[in-house]
Amino acid sequence: MARWLFKSEPDTWGWSHQAARGDAGEEWHGVRNYQARNNMRAMKVGDTGFFYHSNVGKEIVGIVEVIRESAPDSTTEDPWWDCVMVRALRPFARPVSLDTCKVQPGLEGMVLINNSRLSVQPVTEDEWRIICGLGGVDP
Repeated sequence: MARWLFKSEPDTWGWSHQAARGDAGEEWHGVRNYQARNNMRAMKVGDTGFFYHSNVGKEIVGIVEVIRESAPDSTTEDPWWDCVMVRALRPFARPVSLDTCKVQPGLEGMVLINNSRLSVQPVTEDEWRIICGLGGVDP
């Protein structure tokens, strides 16, 4: 099982929107970056990811699960763009801010710290464990 991080602007699609979709989940559509698209193409059902509020808040607020592997993005007719479907698993007890991640030992190499513009990115198992601990959830 791989780990990921999904970024979204909370005023456009926030954790509350994702959680409201329940087990049906939602397409992670609208991604128009090749590296982010390729990350989604590498995902498997059952992979988990952090849900990150970008721009407003800049914090990890919950965990999602991939429930459908990469398929054509329904928001475009361009065949280059794919997306996965995710569902909310659980919120964090305490959101983990980008500023906290930047100073936390063990997270120096995290993509979030070094390539903050990438909207869908991989997370290592060590990073996953550290951030879950900071967020007050069982990894």
